Amino acid sequence: MMNFEGLDPGLGEYAPSLHSSLEPGLDSSLDPRLDPALMQAVELDPDGLAGPVSDSLHIVEGMYSELHSVAAEVGIPVTATHFDLQEELLWMGNHRGHASSFFGPTMGRYSSFQVHMTDDIRHIQSMDTGVLFMTKNNLKCLTRGGFIMFDFPMEEGADMHSLILNDNNTLLMGGLQNYVVELDLTTVQETQKFTVEVPGVAIMRQSNRFIFCGHTSGKVSLRDVRTFKMEYEFDAFSGSLSDFDVHGNLLAACGFSSRGLNGLSCDRFLMVYDLRMMRAISPLQVHVDPVFLRFIPTYTSRLAIISQTGQCQFCEPTGLASLADIFHVNTVGQLLMSFDVSSSKQALSFGDSGGGVHLWSSAPEVSFNSYSRETELALPCLVDSLPQLDWNHELMPLCLLPMPLTSTEPLLSDWPTPLITPSPRRAPAVDAEILRTMKTVGFIGYAPNPRTRPRNQVPYKIKDVELEYDSYNQVPESPIGRDEEPHLYMIPKKYRKVTIKYSKLGLEDFDFKHYNRTLFAGLEPHIPNAYCNCMIQVLYFLEPIRCLVQNHLCQKEFCLACELGFLFHMLDLSRGDPCQASNFLRAFRTIPEASALGLILADSDEQTGKARLGRLIQSWNRFILAQLHQETLEQEGPQAYRGASSSALGSTGESVIGRLFGCEVENSSLCRCGKETVRSSLTLLFTIHYPEHSSQDKTIEEYDFADILKKSICLEQSTQAWCENCEKYQPTVQTRNIRCLPDVLVINCEVNSAKEAEFWKAQTEYAFNKALKKEAAEPHKPKEPLPTEWCLEEELCSVEGLTFDSQAEDMRHVWIPLSLKMCISKSQGLEVSCLSEGEELTESAEADGASVYDLVVTVSHIQDARTGGNLVAHIKVGETYHQRKEGVTHQQWYLFNDFLIEPIDKAESAQFHANWKVPAVLYYIKRNYNAKYDLRIKNPIEASVLLTEASLARKQRKSHATFIPLMMSEMPQAGDLVGLDAEFVTLNQEEAELRSDGTKSTIKPSQMSVARITCVRGQGPNEGVPFIDDYISTQEQVVDYLTQYSGIKPGDLDAKISSKHLTTLKSTYLKLRFLIDTGVRFVGHGLQKDFRVINLMVPKDQVIDTVYLFHMPRKRMISLRFLAWYFLDLNIQGETHDSIEDARTALQLYRKYLELSHNGGKEEFRKVLKALYEKGRKQDWKVPDIDPADGQGSPKRTAVFPSVMGL
Repeated sequence: MMNFEGLDPGLGEYAPSLHSSLEPGLDSSLDPRLDPALMQAVELDPDGLAGPVSDSLHIVEGMYSELHSVAAEVGIPVTATHFDLQEELLWMGNHRGHASSFFGPTMGRYSSFQVHMTDDIRHIQSMDTGVLFMTKNNLKCLTRGGFIMFDFPMEEGADMHSLILNDNNTLLMGGLQNYVVELDLTTVQETQKFTVEVPGVAIMRQSNRFIFCGHTSGKVSLRDVRTFKMEYEFDAFSGSLSDFDVHGNLLAACGFSSRGLNGLSCDRFLMVYDLRMMRAISPLQVHVDPVFLRFIPTYTSRLAIISQTGQCQFCEPTGLASLADIFHVNTVGQLLMSFDVSSSKQALSFGDSGGGVHLWSSAPEVSFNSYSRETELALPCLVDSLPQLDWNHELMPLCLLPMPLTSTEPLLSDWPTPLITPSPRRAPAVDAEILRTMKTVGFIGYAPNPRTRPRNQVPYKIKDVELEYDSYNQVPESPIGRDEEPHLYMIPKKYRKVTIKYSKLGLEDFDFKHYNRTLFAGLEPHIPNAYCNCMIQVLYFLEPIRCLVQNHLCQKEFCLACELGFLFHMLDLSRGDPCQASNFLRAFRTIPEASALGLILADSDEQTGKARLGRLIQSWNRFILAQLHQETLEQEGPQAYRGASSSALGSTGESVIGRLFGCEVENSSLCRCGKETVRSSLTLLFTIHYPEHSSQDKTIEEYDFADILKKSICLEQSTQAWCENCEKYQPTVQTRNIRCLPDVLVINCEVNSAKEAEFWKAQTEYAFNKALKKEAAEPHKPKEPLPTEWCLEEELCSVEGLTFDSQAEDMRHVWIPLSLKMCISKSQGLEVSCLSEGEELTESAEADGASVYDLVVTVSHIQDARTGGNLVAHIKVGETYHQRKEGVTHQQWYLFNDFLIEPIDKAESAQFHANWKVPAVLYYIKRNYNAKYDLRIKNPIEASVLLTEASLARKQRKSHATFIPLMMSEMPQAGDLVGLDAEFVTLNQEEAELRSDGTKSTIKPSQMSVARITCVRGQGPNEGVPFIDDYISTQEQVVDYLTQYSGIKPGDLDAKISSKHLTTLKSTYLKLRFLIDTGVRFVGHGLQKDFRVINLMVPKDQVIDTVYLFHMPRKRMISLRFLAWYFLDLNIQGETHDSIEDARTALQLYRKYLELSHNGGKEEFRKVLKALYEKGRKQDWKVPDIDPADGQGSPKRTAVFPSVMGL
């Protein structure tokens, strides 16, 4: 904000004056170039350094006096000075774009370089890594040695003057234009542009509460640190502002006042403001013409006031100025152009118009910062000098005598690298037998002592036993950004744990299509207990289960079958977009059996990888089948929901789960006394039992998978059991036989220890060697290529030029067959054998009742010590699913890894790498089993869900009703309009981390729960009258009710004290599902987030979102409040949000949109949008306060529908 107009025109073209009316006040006769005759006490060294030639300076402690002066570039005005905040350096920038730095109190030149070829340097700011230099329309960051780190050009016509660092990685830049730019220093990109009043911002300061902006109009505005919205404004001077500073609760400013026709004159009264009361206190009269001022709070809040002629006065901002406190900077007749104070407050720097830099200090041993890091200086040339050795000393080490190395042999002290590399000793692993037999109660595990080693002694193994596996066992610094990590070379990228990278826009700019190019829907993993996502997909792709749960509907609030039906309906509707199982997992957490089985994980266990996912998913598999079997077997009279007709499936009293998975087994117990007890039961799955293997025999025998499966199904084992005949526990032989074969054979692999993993690995090697021998004996056949019909249009699937591996290579790491033959004969019992590819049953086998089972599902545990591991599923997707999604008829294997879905070869589905890919669950299905089941879906949700229902709240009365339920004659039809709004509360706060570079990344977003849902009629005589206004009861802990934004208060969701119409989430969910299935069109503002939290999938043609109706491309989204004020003259959301008010307003806005678009066409509507955005920028997107007497109140204050009042 300095005036260059009055200087010698020989100095070049200067920046235009900010105070043009000051030009006559400057004496143009002054020559700004240094006159050697005037340099009385300064000599110029050849390298440009100036040293005092007078006697040594006597500096009085606590009093500022000149310490050194330097002529940087003679005759070039110094436009900016700055004390480095990290090192003992003083920076200066001049009018010709050149910068120099000086080291320490002696001001030795440290570095000097050209920043800009023509423009003057207007602001300098030091950072930890470099120094920022601002010119008129450019920002550069250079190292302290002069290397460019980045160069950020600004818009043409920009006239920048100041900048401040907002935090570690963003800064704000302002100047003489109507905007302030926010720049991200990490990406060197403009993130936001804040609109300000003309003529712009010339000076910026910052405190903990506000960002202070000084305007050339004489005003100082106080703006919010986060949003940059103006909170307060001080009109300091009538002419212009020269400088201001902030300290504590005080703001002091100096400037110019208007003097009528005489223009502007420097005001000798400083304006002082109290920031606690936001008002001015008594002005401070000074004896100099103030141009610069700074607070110097050493002992008291002193102010340093500097005039352009070099006069300097110190005074208290609340006291009287004294003439005795005036000092003078010897500028040799030049004008002061810049001023700065060091962070330690011990040094002052002045830059003048003649190129001189003056350093003043209050202490002889001055330091610019309280704690400066060491400055990297150029090393002097060192001459080798040998120490003097005293040969008479008895203890003189002879190694000090340098000896030439004449031999090429290595020295004895030159140890090889492997011997000198530090190798920390790792804690040994816990015995696998202890882990196998351990039972966990709470967080404590109990196991019998296997007696394999001495008590209280744990031997360490010297050899590295972890070379084969990943040596990284610690939790990673960040789960974000693991695109390529060299230590994960064993695990293909598609199998690694996938995470969502959250930005400021949340999920809107995350590219899910990069992970899923199919039309099937993935599941998001950030929800608690989402480890079961892969098993949810498994159940969905079994057609009878998909139809069963979608036909099921019951009265229970938390029914997993109902919630699975809702979730599967969303998966049916999705066209590749991911879904989330939040409502299903919410119900899952309330099931007591799930908690008792240890299936509910704490957040810490999921994040740190402590959960044993392989064992956990097998327990979950057993639990969900039993739970679905129980829930679909329970009948409440006719299976109905509030009067709806009975379902098509499950009405006969027989569970479809039992028919699908159930297998009737006989369990016989034979005591040694000869008594045999036989019991019958129904089992839904089988667990593999591996043969006993002695620890002494290191070789593992070869087994066929069919033999192991048969022995596991027809299990025979000896155990202690109660014998009624002997009346005590006796050794008994327990035998299990099956009477029938299930349609779906479910197998838990139970590979839970190193012993089972070694067994599995050995069997895969046996199978691979057998396949190699078989292939060597047969002629070579090329492997069939992958089919191409499921590829998207933009992907060109071609096999030209590819070489295919041998078929034996497909058998690497494969032990399980793709097909099994099973039958039950009267003579030999159960028979199980493996079928090769393409092999069919013979007629005699079919006559004997044999069945073929095909592998359709494998669930694997990916053991990744870096991320804690994850679960993936390989699923053979059937023809009906491809027909519905893509219109083609074929079967294909896919990998499901949360929201990553990728087609794979059938051989890959059966491959298990014992080091990182461990089998957990297998599903075999009987060929053509679907023919037994009714696969039709009859929507069980009927119109009765919208009828009147009782509230859960005990205190709710009719007088408190805020809505009128729909009558049967009012039932909505396809295409009808329904206004919708929802309010939410927070269950879990956002989890974020601070990276090593200072940037913040979101690990897990805040978990929201719907608290209130409102639907209003969109047409008819009662248009605008709500027919749903449900408050949702929640049993989970609410951490933030967000009352300011939701209007929900503590107690509103508590059935004991609430006076609202309280319902369950399931009840309200069914109402919305009925409306969606009917085909109504929802009108609201920001419905995308509402439906996401409610966990609903709504077709796009049934959503009318006003946030997009009134939106221009690449522009900001506009709030409902501003749209209502601009188009409808309504002032809504005054204190809190009200969903009834918001839903009505959205309906009115949609009517307004139809009116504008129909009357004027697209071009006219585009002009309306431009005017809207222009008005928004002028208003800073704030709604002005409206007097209620004007009749422009909100709908709550004006129109209340009489039908609602009649309630």
